[in-house]
Amino acid sequence: MKKITQFSVNNPVTVTMLILGVLLLGFISFGKLGTDLMPEMNNPRIYVELSAGERPPEEIEKQFVDQIESLAIRQADVIGVSSVTRVGSAQITVEYSWDKDMDEAFLELQKALGSYNQNSDLDEILITQHDPNETPVLLVGMTHESIKDMNELRKVAENYIRNELIRLEGVADVKLEGQEVNEVVITTDPYRMEAFGVTTDIISGQIQNYNRNVSGGSIVEMGTQYIIKGVSVFEELEDMRKLIVSFQQAQTATEGETPERIPVFLSDVAKVEFENKEPINIVRINGERSIGLGIYKEPKFNTVKAVEELQLAFVDIEKALPGYSFQIIQDQGEFISNAIGEVETTALIGIILAVFILFIFLRRIGTTLIASIAIPISIVATFNLMYFNGLTINVMTLGGLALGAGMLVDNAIVVLENIFRNLEKGLSVKEAAIQGTAEVGGAITASTLTTIVVFLPIVYIQGASGELFKDQAWTVAFSLLSSLIVAILVIPMLFSKFIKVKKGRSMTKTVGFRWYPKMLNGLLRMKALIIIFAFALVAASALLLAKIGSEFMPKTETREFSMDLKLPEGTQIERTEQTVNTLDLMIKELLGDNLETLYARIGPASSASSSTAVFENENTANIKVMLIDETEISSSQTIRQLGKIVANMPDLEVKFLQNETALQATMGTDEAPIIVEVVGEEFELIEPITNQVREIMMKSTELFNVEGSFEEGAPEIEVVIDRFRAGVYGISVDQIIGQLQAVLTGADAGQFEHGGEMKDITIKLPDVRLSQLNDIVLTAGASELRLNDVATIRTVNAPKEIRRTNQNRVGQVSAQIRNIKPIDQVVTELNEQFAQLTLPPGYYIRHAGEELKRKESMGSLRFALLLSLILVYMVMASQFESLIHPFTIILTVPLAAVGTILLFFLMGQTLNIMALIGLIMLIGIAVNDSIILVDRINQLKLLGMKRKEAIVEAGHQRIRPILMTSLTTILALLPLTFGFGESASLRAPMALAVIGGLFTSTLLTLIVIPCVYDVLDKFKEWILPSRTQISEQL
Repeated sequence: MKKITQFSVNNPVTVTMLILGVLLLGFISFGKLGTDLMPEMNNPRIYVELSAGERPPEEIEKQFVDQIESLAIRQADVIGVSSVTRVGSAQITVEYSWDKDMDEAFLELQKALGSYNQNSDLDEILITQHDPNETPVLLVGMTHESIKDMNELRKVAENYIRNELIRLEGVADVKLEGQEVNEVVITTDPYRMEAFGVTTDIISGQIQNYNRNVSGGSIVEMGTQYIIKGVSVFEELEDMRKLIVSFQQAQTATEGETPERIPVFLSDVAKVEFENKEPINIVRINGERSIGLGIYKEPKFNTVKAVEELQLAFVDIEKALPGYSFQIIQDQGEFISNAIGEVETTALIGIILAVFILFIFLRRIGTTLIASIAIPISIVATFNLMYFNGLTINVMTLGGLALGAGMLVDNAIVVLENIFRNLEKGLSVKEAAIQGTAEVGGAITASTLTTIVVFLPIVYIQGASGELFKDQAWTVAFSLLSSLIVAILVIPMLFSKFIKVKKGRSMTKTVGFRWYPKMLNGLLRMKALIIIFAFALVAASALLLAKIGSEFMPKTETREFSMDLKLPEGTQIERTEQTVNTLDLMIKELLGDNLETLYARIGPASSASSSTAVFENENTANIKVMLIDETEISSSQTIRQLGKIVANMPDLEVKFLQNETALQATMGTDEAPIIVEVVGEEFELIEPITNQVREIMMKSTELFNVEGSFEEGAPEIEVVIDRFRAGVYGISVDQIIGQLQAVLTGADAGQFEHGGEMKDITIKLPDVRLSQLNDIVLTAGASELRLNDVATIRTVNAPKEIRRTNQNRVGQVSAQIRNIKPIDQVVTELNEQFAQLTLPPGYYIRHAGEELKRKESMGSLRFALLLSLILVYMVMASQFESLIHPFTIILTVPLAAVGTILLFFLMGQTLNIMALIGLIMLIGIAVNDSIILVDRINQLKLLGMKRKEAIVEAGHQRIRPILMTSLTTILALLPLTFGFGESASLRAPMALAVIGGLFTSTLLTLIVIPCVYDVLDKFKEWILPSRTQISEQL
């Protein structure tokens, strides 16, 4: 270590050039780093989505789901298969281990399910890997001051705006919502059709025959070839109206004359008009119909840059299209900019506070600046390592830099403080710089290594926690490694060059702690009492843990939330729209001036952007509620109030999402927080147990919006065909179904070009009422019969849904939580009541969703905590060449945990995975003070001091750097505990865990550790002679 320090002091130009080179490359690397909200996270799920017309759930389950699940569960590295089957659709979720190559998994599953693509009974089978980051970067509402026709707005959006936006760099796609499409509708008159003997098949056939271009060969004349083309397409609606669909014979007065054939035109039996098709979905902004534009970016492209370019493009589009207005509903770029800007601001405030503490202790501007220079050099050097490791600038990596900001000066403080101590002994500036750095070089290397090694288990953790914190762990490790190099190479070089001590001039006295040695002597005389008190404190805080409780992810407070609405299956889009309008009015009345924007989408999403999109239908809707910036009402308060209101609305299911983000989708927390499953084989037994579970949950004061999976599904009409009677009438099952389909859904008659667009031609028949179904006329050759002659009609309700997990059927009950108690305490109370239920053999109740994720993550992080302790012990054992002294230092960890638990208890906070990550960080940080202290005691003992004298002297020499390093870390972290939004909620529990733990560990290090060292060192001295005597006897 001494040789490295001598090199840096003797070669200042070389060291300066090295640092400038690192800074230059760091700035270049920073410019090349991508910017995103969260780290790129592997989503180990593949979804198989089926569409099968209007088939009931039981039929889809038996025919498709059961077989697909059997094939999927046999794939390599699959850890679970679950499915949800509803009327006409099913979704099978195949979950893999987190380290699986998902591209390979996708290809393997696609190959295994290849035969289903040829299955004629399936309308569609989609195998997808939903990327949670593929949400629109910008959601924009488009309206016009006078044009209210959604077809006209669609033309502008589709043909002009979409083309303008898709040309921009980084824009992958623009998807429309709420648009309507024009079509030609032929509304038939059944009485006239019957009078003229015309059927829908005749009309459809005639339109298709006369609405086409036909090539008729070619003629060559005078060396020129002419292509013959028969043009017979309709150009106007009038052409279609004049189409002859049949002929009638005129009544003739004279016998023997050939009857005159009178043509029957299409206009004689039907109305031909342009009409807008029924929309797939309807979009409303603050109650006004509009079109939604969802703009998606290319993968890996800088989100903030993409959004900035889009906003500039919309300014130009508004100038080019007067009357059109564009309202930004959701801006991911702004959210990312704000989140990252907030982290940068808090980090900067933290750095300023840390530098201020340095100045208070050192009382020298020059020395303070030398110590402070470690922060910018270490951060810029980290950008190099981030770039080469493929990391991006996101909330987690910046949070890592902010968390590490206070620690970056720790090594510099210890080095500088020791250089000053040597300077006060009478050494020259150069000798003090070399000697001072060499003395503490081993200690700061060990303390830096202990802080870095605690992050190693996080890097290797499997699952959501590991994926989320991996980047942060690397960032902190890189920055601390950089700060160690700066402390050993740069600090002594700068000190020897810029600090001058003039002869005859006394040095400015730094803050001293002359009272501490006297106090330490007193503490050592009552060490047994001190150690007992420390253990009692640890035991008391362990008892508090149960009262604090735990949850998976911290709850965030944002200015917006969403409501997923669901009406009974079979509800048409018009009725869903009425319900949304009613809710809109209630929300406006409730929030008043606090409401900024209300964005509602009624019906299914235009793209399968979420894993539940396959189940969206005309009976579903989504409302986004955005509050103004200055609002004093929190979104969680609004959700609770709205929860009470919607509880009184019959047949309406509401799911509240406080913040829809990529992080939640990846970690699986975008579902209801409480999900209870009843697992078994037979639905007849699962249903009553599920209903009992639902009743227990509805009685709980902590839960609201309780929903079960056994409520009635879509109303169905079963047409039970009597095959014997059908055979007697000479009509097949296929003929019955085909004719019935034509009567109920109409017929397709091709397309018609108009205004540069191809428009569908649809033949519509009058709507059939339920009471008229029996009287539908069917034709069997030349004879006619009614539907009730060959079939029995009955009305039933299909099951709402069939849920399965690992090929077992499950009943599910979900609920929202009021946040009165932590989730683990709510789950414990529910389990006590579930234990009283009598279950058949092989049937059991379990928790899924967030509770399952909480248990898994808490388990893996507890393992990481234990592994961190072992790694820290190993580093210290190698540093001190002792197996006893590291135990003295490890004792700092439970003392630090006391502070964390007390702070969380006093603040009413709940422990979550963020706080556990903070505790893991704390292991590495808290032991640093003890390492510095124990290392100095050992050095003084080697110089010939007695144990107690060495403890007191080391305490006197090290109290200043211990307090300085702890205070700079605490004050640098303090700003991270404030703020709003997702980034604040993620980093606040981590910062609080470290602050609380560091506060108590610093105080107790100065009080308890000297006493423990005294006891253990005495024990070591007692053991070693006895070993020597044994060896002599041998």
